[in-house]
Amino acid sequence: MDSAYQKEKKVKKRRLSEKKKDMVSAYLYIAPFFVIFAVIGLYPAVFSFYLAFQSWNGLGDMSFVGLNNFRIVLEDPLFWKSLYNTIIIGLMGTAPQIVIGIILAILLNAAFLRFRSFFRVTIFMPYITSMVAVALIFSVLFSDHESSLANYVLGLFGMDPVSWGSSEWGTKIAISIMVFWRWVGYNTIIYLAGIQSIPKDVYEAATIDGASKFQQAIHITLPLLKPFIILTVFFSTVGALQLFSEPTVFLGASAFTRDEAMTVVMYLYRDAFRLQSFGTASATAIILLVIIVIFASINTYLTSGIGKKKRRE
Repeated sequence: MDSAYQKEKKVKKRRLSEKKKDMVSAYLYIAPFFVIFAVIGLYPAVFSFYLAFQSWNGLGDMSFVGLNNFRIVLEDPLFWKSLYNTIIIGLMGTAPQIVIGIILAILLNAAFLRFRSFFRVTIFMPYITSMVAVALIFSVLFSDHESSLANYVLGLFGMDPVSWGSSEWGTKIAISIMVFWRWVGYNTIIYLAGIQSIPKDVYEAATIDGASKFQQAIHITLPLLKPFIILTVFFSTVGALQLFSEPTVFLGASAFTRDEAMTVVMYLYRDAFRLQSFGTASATAIILLVIIVIFASINTYLTSGIGKKKRRE
């Protein structure tokens, strides 16, 4: 009896030890991600939140200032100007991506289109293009010179040349077109994947019932694409409010000294790395986080209503 009990006890200990070894090895495999995330993700976020209530130039001692950094940012007219620029450029640059992306996805999925694979790769190319190359291309296309391509096209319609790099709305329009050109292919590929996930039986049944291609797109494709549209709207909203690369590379060295295209992230960057005011920069980051949550929630809520009205009827 004792020997049998001892053997059973040893077997249980062996099983427990093997289970612990598997558990330890599993945690060791996933540990690098959490270590890296804690170092370059979690710690900077927590430290930035702490800095928002401190006055610090990056080298000297910190001093607690409470909510004074938030007051300074919210009372600064340049901050509100940067927020205005961010929203306007975001609307002009990202809102058309949703509509154009869906149309392009439907066309790229059409049976009559030849060389579909070529067009799918081509439309995704701007997303993986280097920002330096993008800056060079758009600096030539939207040059202030009268002979630039953009001004030449305007001249064909009898319009006066525009100072794309120095005027208020010229700069906003040029940056918006750059944002649209770079990201519309990304959204198109997501919508294309969503369309291809829709069962063909649904379209075949609609065709038998006499529905046209346009009616199928409105009453079948759009409602069933709702999860993908919500995803792209969320990403586009967050990306638009974090706009930094496009205006910076388009305007070059003068990007932080002019306010017609300064975004909130550029304002944050200027405070931190040009004015050495890390406290107000961190406060701006927290304010931007709240704004992103609000706008993303509103856009997601509005987008989630796609197709609901039709089902109620």
